[in-house]
Amino acid sequence: MTIIYLCRHCGQKIGSIQQQVIDSSILGFDQLSVKDKEEMITYKPNGDMHIQVICENCEEALGHHPHYHELDFFLQ
Repeated sequence: MTIIYLCRHCGQKIGSIQQQVIDSSILGFDQLSVKDKEEMITYKPNGDMHIQVICENCEEALGHHPHYHELDFFLQ
């Protein structure tokens, strides 16, 4: 199983973890609400997990332009 972290805004691959068995509490998934898990975690047919997070560049852009939080997508 591979856990792949992707930016929810630009789609950039941020990193990945390849592990056969992993404790989700080590990754902090147990701290997420059910709604957050549904929005952030996608399970792929091959067993991979895609986790939607925010990369440093998009986080910086949101910091400089707070009104971008109102938009579903701020990159064109």
